[in-house]
Amino acid sequence: MTWDIMKPLLETATGETLRMVAWSTLFAVLGGVPLGVLLVLTDRGGLLRNTVVNKAVGAVVNVGRSLPFIILLIALIPFTKAVLGTYIGAEAMIVPLSVGAIPFYARLVETSVREVDHGLTEAVQAMGGSTWTVVRKVLLPQSLPSLVAGLTTTVIALVGYSAMAGTVGGGGLGNLAVTYGYQRFETGLMLVTVALLIVLVTALQLIGDLAVRGLARRGRARTT
Repeated sequence: MTWDIMKPLLETATGETLRMVAWSTLFAVLGGVPLGVLLVLTDRGGLLRNTVVNKAVGAVVNVGRSLPFIILLIALIPFTKAVLGTYIGAEAMIVPLSVGAIPFYARLVETSVREVDHGLTEAVQAMGGSTWTVVRKVLLPQSLPSLVAGLTTTVIALVGYSAMAGTVGGGGLGNLAVTYGYQRFETGLMLVTVALLIVLVTALQLIGDLAVRGLARRGRARTT
């Protein structure tokens, strides 16, 4: 296969992968941050201590994290089809990618928020701050570098998940590698696809690391 034939295929597949990862990352943040914070707030010693809610949310998160993505992908086919009318293509894969990423990121959020100094929380409470004020002014800002680091890990995992989704017609670089690289024995295209995935993951990790360092420096500057 010549480069003139490979180029449009790679451009389309890369665009599909980026679109799947971007949308599922957005939903992971929208769902994972509230769940992670809720797990901390409702735990023993939390501002909203509630054992029943904590155990229920924890169970849901654990179930979501324990399922291998390929099994989750297949199990969600009826739900995906009900929501979007199809379970094939890049857009359809956003549903299982998001469902898989939300509990994954929720646990990382929980770990990050737990690392915040309890003294800061107590200080805000002593000044009459509400639970929402504590979350907005203390928990999220103080844990932001760790949250971004966790998000970087989640995004990179989503790149791998999106490639896996390509094995069942999900589009993107994974589908390109399977359809052409494996089934049609286009070794050159397979190698280029692998190289693109490596470059993508490396770039995402670099961007995430730079963001974490920048936020950490900003946080130290505020405390000095």
